[in-house]
Amino acid sequence: MKTFLRIVAGLIVLGLVAVAAIAFLPIRKTPPNDQLAANYEVPAGQGEYTMRLADCAACHTAEGGEPFAGGRAIESPFGTIWSTNITPDPDVGIGGYTLDEFRAVLNDGVRRDGTHLYPAMPYDNYRKLSEQDIRVLYGFFMNEVEPVASEGETTKLDFPFDQRWGIRVWDWAALSAPGFTPRYDDPVLDRGAYLVETLGHCGACHTPRNAIFAQAATTGEDATFLTGGAIGGWSAPDLRGPNSAPQTWSAEQLKAYLASGRNDRSAVTGEMSLVIAHSMQYASEDDLDAIVAYLRHIGGGGGDGTQPEPDADAEATTELLASADPAMELGPRLYLDNCNACHFTDGRGADGVFPELDGNSLVNASQTAGVIDVILNGSRLPSTQSRPADLAMPDFGHRLSDEEVAALATFVRSAWSNEAGAVTADDVARRRGNAGRPQDPRS
Repeated sequence: MKTFLRIVAGLIVLGLVAVAAIAFLPIRKTPPNDQLAANYEVPAGQGEYTMRLADCAACHTAEGGEPFAGGRAIESPFGTIWSTNITPDPDVGIGGYTLDEFRAVLNDGVRRDGTHLYPAMPYDNYRKLSEQDIRVLYGFFMNEVEPVASEGETTKLDFPFDQRWGIRVWDWAALSAPGFTPRYDDPVLDRGAYLVETLGHCGACHTPRNAIFAQAATTGEDATFLTGGAIGGWSAPDLRGPNSAPQTWSAEQLKAYLASGRNDRSAVTGEMSLVIAHSMQYASEDDLDAIVAYLRHIGGGGGDGTQPEPDADAEATTELLASADPAMELGPRLYLDNCNACHFTDGRGADGVFPELDGNSLVNASQTAGVIDVILNGSRLPSTQSRPADLAMPDFGHRLSDEEVAALATFVRSAWSNEAGAVTADDVARRRGNAGRPQDPRS
């Protein structure tokens, strides 16, 4: 018994020592700068443009809610995190923040009261923002956003993830040094790197996570950066591998996709719909060109957009569907009944209208949640400046059972040149009625 008590006492002491040590961990914080008043003036349009590229609205504006008043649910492996009010309301927003306090949120993930933010806020990317962009964003939110006195939902994760002091340990292990350093002789590539790695925080979704759920890399110098991730069970595709969009599409196709959410090969759905709707459609021609150039560069050069000729498997699927044989299996029969009118027997859809299913990254993703959700709930393209028509795919969840959705998804994932795994009825049951799926808030 005494031995047991000594062990317990020792563990308690070790625990207290660990907590004390955590309080003194040398976090790589951004050094303070000068304090600016809330009336810091921003050149006309620059604040809103920088906010658009930083994609603040996608997370901090709830569907049907006031701009930047928070209240959007963000799914994480540890539970639902609710976005906060970032309007200049002095009580529940950020109206009382100084520039230094605002910078600490963006760079270090620390609120004015010293509370550590959950890294659903991409401060591991924003910590490389330029001082100019931080000041521009500060001026925009303080002077150009209407204050909203709405506190919204409070994040309440289960133990131990509700212990925010533990985030200090995560920050110590996960965060790199602040600040962005240009590394190319080409200013276009440097601008593209800054937009992708920092302001646009693309790696937050498109880079795999390591054992502590930090981004495995935050710059293109690391070969794992932008090699694919997952968000809310959906796949965020690889952006630099040999079969990725930047390495198979032409520069013009990639630019059209970013600007409008569609091209002659594919169309956005899921979280990327929000990125296009709130952010990328507002990017300048020069910034779009810089992003495209950088993405193609880090993957090895980029593709020419030539669509591969159908192989024997693709032709076999097309012939099967064209035959309309009543004896065919359930999957292809469901495809003919529900999908063929838009995506056709060859799975190649219609340019700029209905995306290709043959070779589609969502269809072939290792995570099946995306393709299941689209079948169950439909999808709507964002209305953009260059392509205002918000085309919609209908939902089929009301007419197809779990078994039928599984059969249809399994067929599409193995049809033509696709070689993805099967979907089960249990997979569908887990996704049916998923209230956390992203929607276009302006649809």
